Amino acid sequence: METNHQNLKKGLLPRHVQFIALAGMIGTGIFKGSSDTLNIAGPSVVFAYLLGGLLLFIVMSALAEMAIVYPNLNVQHLVYKAFGFHTSFVVGWLYWINWIIVTIVEVLAAGSFLTYWFPSVPLWFLSFLCAVLIIGINLFQVKYFGEIEFWFAGIKIIALTAFIILGFCILSGIIPSNINDPLSNYTEHGGFFPHGIDGMLSAFLVVMFSYGGAELIGVAVTETKDAEKVLPKVIKGTVWRVILFYILPILIICGLMPWNKVTGEESPFVQVFSITGLPGAAHIMNFVLITAVLSAANSGIYATSRMLYSMAQSGEAPTRFLKISKQGIPINGIIVTAICILFGVFLAYMTPDQVISYLMTIPGFTILLLWVSICLAQLKLRSQYKEKPFFQVKWFPYTTILAIVSLLMIFISFIFNKDNIIGSTVCLVTLVLLATFSFMSKNRKEKSGEYNKGKKGLVQNL
Repeated sequence: METNHQNLKKGLLPRHVQFIALAGMIGTGIFKGSSDTLNIAGPSVVFAYLLGGLLLFIVMSALAEMAIVYPNLNVQHLVYKAFGFHTSFVVGWLYWINWIIVTIVEVLAAGSFLTYWFPSVPLWFLSFLCAVLIIGINLFQVKYFGEIEFWFAGIKIIALTAFIILGFCILSGIIPSNINDPLSNYTEHGGFFPHGIDGMLSAFLVVMFSYGGAELIGVAVTETKDAEKVLPKVIKGTVWRVILFYILPILIICGLMPWNKVTGEESPFVQVFSITGLPGAAHIMNFVLITAVLSAANSGIYATSRMLYSMAQSGEAPTRFLKISKQGIPINGIIVTAICILFGVFLAYMTPDQVISYLMTIPGFTILLLWVSICLAQLKLRSQYKEKPFFQVKWFPYTTILAIVSLLMIFISFIFNKDNIIGSTVCLVTLVLLATFSFMSKNRKEKSGEYNKGKKGLVQNL
């Protein structure tokens, strides 16, 4: 295995990292999940996105600070350095499970958008074709993956920008449409808070799912050139862009159509273009949606394969995941991810109507826990810095503690919400199983001497 235990190639440029993070966040959560959040909270969901964005900013700032101090460590390495094997084991595998589910959701969403053009073709077959495409992309060198992802993400960012400009022009009357008095949609149909504050808070789980992906920057750090200089600027820019790309489109959707007319059968974006009567606009938007969710799924395969590689370095995953192909990619991690995606396609075959909605609730829980672990790691490691980084979280430790408490309160509230019984049960059972496996894995590896060998190799990197 020594011949295969190579380092991943540093082939990602700053623009690649910026768009990989955006690609992970701007996907099903906004293009399809927005229909769920609108049904839960109505127009007031914009406040849930805004509050979630503020928490995102604190978490990403903490990640940027640690990336400057420890430029060769990714998220999972930082958790290991702060809390050791058991916590790192649980967080690493939880994050891997999270991105597996997210990737499956994105692939299924791509298939569901394709049914707009091919209604007679089953969802599972369309999803299978999408899965083959993105798996093939990830078999290239990371620099080619980064370049493809850059253009994938670029398409949806341009489309969202065009949607915002076009929607504003329709709302303001600059572009005539068959929509009468669009601004009344904000006050009618129950008002801006049709389900009260509780409705807004209930939408947080899907909001967290939507924002999940920002921390992908922390996974890509080991393949990024000059990471300590690049990441702070990239992270700050990413957070503000994401907030704008969520809040403004939601406001436009609520202005152009009653929030209670969002069906969930197709994307609200396609619905908006359909009712405006603009020729061909709905088809163009549907194409953009497909590229958008494929882009997010593409990032998901990247995240899962690199996380397996990272955990194999610290002895938390089998050493076979350290194998690097001639293209400089963790090939075994990609193969395992591909198998899991195909299993997700099988789920679509079994329950095509419910599978996406069920799966979307689970990553919301895991993202909350991952963000808490990032903040706790920064809180623990700050006192160990050899020198102060040029970029730091403002008003530390109060902002970090605020983020930790807020995220834990959101997590606890959703655990005890009867509407989230499936996601809560899956999450808690998974946490118990991972904690148990962490002790079993460490005991087994200590007996064989494999744990100390893996720990020694990781400590050299730390």
